[in-house]
Amino acid sequence: MNKYLVELIGTFFLVFTVGCTVISPGPGDLAPIAIGASLMVMIFAGGHISGGHYNPAVTLGVWMRGKCEKKDVLPYWISQLIGAVLAALIVRYLKGGGMTPSTLPILPALIAEFLFTFALVYVVLHVATSKGTAGNSFYGLAIGMTVMTGAFAVGNISGGAFNPAVAFGITVMGISAWTNIWIFLVAELLAGAVAALVFKAVDPGD
Repeated sequence: MNKYLVELIGTFFLVFTVGCTVISPGPGDLAPIAIGASLMVMIFAGGHISGGHYNPAVTLGVWMRGKCEKKDVLPYWISQLIGAVLAALIVRYLKGGGMTPSTLPILPALIAEFLFTFALVYVVLHVATSKGTAGNSFYGLAIGMTVMTGAFAVGNISGGAFNPAVAFGITVMGISAWTNIWIFLVAELLAGAVAALVFKAVDPGD
């Protein structure tokens, strides 16, 4: 149960940071930096226990790559979604849900979410599960920076979720319309699977 609790806590603080920085953002709108940093520190805190996925697409990719047991996939997803919903509810209480939910342009959002979710899972697999980078001390920073980069690059196109749990959280918060949820789920889970296949192709001996 320890690893499931870690996944819940890490996803909670990631989604909580997303909500608090996106609703009524501060000067300069530096939300991507806070979000990437939140993911980074939660990975450093819990990565040695659960792997620090905090993202169903990452869990899917790590399972397909062979570094997550099949029996853990569904409990990880459930823990991540529970953490996301709890965070969303607290953000709504603190911030009052004061936003008009956005409706995304379908094809641009699908492309943006696919590309940076692919990048995220690809980076996770290489820095956190590969033999060639085993025991490194930078994996949390690399993963957090990937999310930060993606949020800066395409956040204005798709919202920059790159994570089905985050997508669900921002929908519960009222940041994103419910009509968008399928865009996130399709793009992100497909990207996680493709990243795992690409990892196996470029590093077949691992």
